[in-house]
Order: sequence, then C-alpha cells, then structure tokens
Amino acid sequence: MEEDLYKDYLVLNPESASFFDLVRILCFPSHSLKELDFIDVQETKNLNGLRRRWLIFVSLLVQKILIKIKNPMALVGTLLETWLNLLSINGGLLYLLLNFITGKVIKAPDPSSAEFSSIIAFIDPRVKLDKNIENTDNLYKPALSLMAAKLSYENEASIQNVVQNVWKMEYLGFFDCWDDYLEKSSTQAMMFKDTSSSPNTIVIAFRGTSPFLVDDWRTDVDFSWYNLYGVGKVHGGFMKALGLQKNSGWPKEISMGTSDKHYAYYDIRQKLKELLQENENAKFIVTGHSLGASLAILFAGVLMFHEEEELLKRLDGVYTFGQPRVGNKKFGDYMMTRMLKYNVKYFRYVYCNDVVCRMPYDDNSLMFKHFGSCLYFNSLYGGEVREEEPNKNYFSPLWAIPMVLNAIWELIRSFLLPMVKGKEFDESWFCRFLRTTAILFPGLSNHSPQDYGNLTRLGSLQFQHIKKNE
Repeated sequence: MEEDLYKDYLVLNPESASFFDLVRILCFPSHSLKELDFIDVQETKNLNGLRRRWLIFVSLLVQKILIKIKNPMALVGTLLETWLNLLSINGGLLYLLLNFITGKVIKAPDPSSAEFSSIIAFIDPRVKLDKNIENTDNLYKPALSLMAAKLSYENEASIQNVVQNVWKMEYLGFFDCWDDYLEKSSTQAMMFKDTSSSPNTIVIAFRGTSPFLVDDWRTDVDFSWYNLYGVGKVHGGFMKALGLQKNSGWPKEISMGTSDKHYAYYDIRQKLKELLQENENAKFIVTGHSLGASLAILFAGVLMFHEEEELLKRLDGVYTFGQPRVGNKKFGDYMMTRMLKYNVKYFRYVYCNDVVCRMPYDDNSLMFKHFGSCLYFNSLYGGEVREEEPNKNYFSPLWAIPMVLNAIWELIRSFLLPMVKGKEFDESWFCRFLRTTAILFPGLSNHSPQDYGNLTRLGSLQFQHIKKNE
C-alpha cells in the first residue's frame, strides 16, 4: 500500500480468522493487534480500548457468520424471488392454484429477463415517474433520483426496459464491477440520460444492499477504515466496493482494458468523460439507496480527491436515500470544503426511524459522522432540514416505545394512505408483511424504498415550503 496515500489504516480479513482468534481480541488485550495475521493495521495506539476491540470483534464475527451462511442465504433469496415472480405472473395465489388444477401454470420468468422482478420491486412495485412533478420543477430530480436508485436493484434487461419504454429516456449502460478484496464482481450501477430536461441530465445510480447477497452485507458491516492524508478516515468496506486498489489505493489512473476486471469508480468516470465530451451542455447527478447511497457520495468524494475539476463542474447534485455514515468528522470537513469549492449540491434524505442512516455509530469509538444537512421526514412525510437525524445512534431505551408505536401507526397508515391519496400509494402485501415484522424491530421497514418513494411524492410540498422559508 502506498505510504504517501495512507496515514494509517485498519483492514479486517475475516476469512483468515478462526473463532478462537476472535476471542483473543477480547480476552488478551495485552496482545497488539499487529500480532494478529487477520488484521492489517498500521497504527494501534487508538485501538486498545475494550469498546473498540469489542466493535472489531463484532464486525469480524458477523462477517464470519455471513460467510458461513452465504450459500443458504442465496438459496433462500432465489427461492423467494422465484416464488414471488411465480405468484405475480399467475395473478396471485388463487389463480396459481386454479392454473395448477387446470394444468395452465405459467412458469416464473427467467431471472435475467425483463419480466423478472427483484424482492425490492415486490416491496415497492411502482415503476412510473410521478406525473404530478414536471421536469421543470425543482423537485423533479429528487423524485427521479429515488426511482433510479430503486430501479438499480433490478437486472440489466429490466432496467433497460423501464428506462427506454416506460420513462422514454436513453439507456447508457450497466456496470458490474470488481472488488479487489472480495476478488469478485460485487458492485453494480446503471447509467441513463434524461433527454426531456434542459440541459440533458445523465443519471448514475448505484445499487444498494441486495437483501440476500452476503457480500453486500459484509460491505455494510466491514469496519475497516483508511485514513487518507489530508482527507480523514473513510469506511473501508464502501471504499473497497467502489474500486479501491488492493496494492495501490486510489491512483488517479489505472490501466484500462488490459484485464476482465472492471472497477466501479474508474469505469464510470471514463464513461462519464466520453459522454460529457459528446454532450457539451449536459450535466450529471449521482444517486443511490442504502449501500448505493454511500457509494454515490464517495464517488463524488474520490472525484474531488483526484481534482477532476471538469467533471465536478458538470456535477449537478448527489442525492442519497437511507445512507449509512461513510467517514469521520475530518472526512466530513474535507467533503464540505470541496463541495463548497466545486459548488456540488448534496441532498441526504432520511425517513423517520430508518436504522441504516444511524450506522456505523457516531461515538468516541468508531467516530463516524454524517456531514451536510439532513433532509429528515417523519411518518406523516413532513420534512425539515436538520443538522442530524434524531436518535442518531438508534439503540436508545428512551426511543424504544415511541418507535414501536410509530411502527404500528405505519402499518395502519398503509391501509389509509391509498384511500386518501390514491391507488399509487396502495402497498403490496409483501410490504405490509415487512411492516408487521418491523413492530418487533422498529426502523427496519423504514429503510425500504417504499417510504422514500412516498416522501418524494407527498413530502415535496412540505419540504418546498421549508426551503422557501430558510
């Protein structure tokens, strides 16, 4: 690793650790972390406290468990998606039974076909853009960004079909990119051009955490970090997914086209440069939900780190939904300074009790912090601009009862909302099932695209009023 790039770092390698090795982290605090071959660390003076060792232990343990259940979890996901698609294409359970009796069962579509839907699509099946928001409205790009972030969970054929045939926009490509540390492709993104807007807008959407894809969950719970010179500590899992080079960090240029490995940051940056040269007046926005939201803001961050001034001049905004924390306060200060320098607009949407927005912890142990304003929306989709979301670390006894009551209200609201606002807000049975289970774990269903889609449609008037009065 280049010595001139990192001040210090902590890289966790759970594949190399046994469960006994993990116990050593807690039971033998006198042992230096440098002595453990499954932890690559340059500086240990701030890692010897019990709480910090505990968090490292938890991160490694969860990743070890995820590695063990990787294949069963993928199988469950495949079976569930196949079953949901089978139900959908046959018109529901009753029609499926009738078709089975009459020998007319329609097979589930191929997982790579445009007719196949992901689990995310069954939570929120809306595909059409909000017809009440014109492309000249300043609320248009947040709404488009959310729909793009949601669509990024689908397969390439489905994405292309929606972009071209439903949204009537120009499909520009699908990226399936390599993670040097996982040694496999794990990061996906899509790109399209909104030709209805003036100037044309190129949209880049990073896929978020796929519910049954272990590698995505490992990225989320990987508490590795890198302390870049002059930048601050950045979440290592997200950096790896974006294209961090295992032996050289973030070189400004890498050799392109000499192997079958494609890295998200470098491939998308190259494609952007080509498209923006062909479209002199076009601009671009970057978006994502969940893990995809973290990759979106870090993509802009690496552009700033590499001083890609020509690209940054054309960056019209970063829109994130349900975004985890990506770095410490120093990194946040760095980003705020660079965003001011390059006039980059950053919109971080947080819905109610969304647990993911409150991870990793903002405390003296992990020292992760959000930066920029939080666009916070409550369960009535009323918005306000805040410095940070309430109950910032989620696990607070004072918030337990209010969150359970709110989860019950959200389940009731799922039946009331379509009566008041129209059929487009009618929720799927699968979404209501998640809301029911979320009563036991409030904040889990709040992370789904359903509520983020609702707030871009229903919360817009409240938020517009707030912006006018700031």
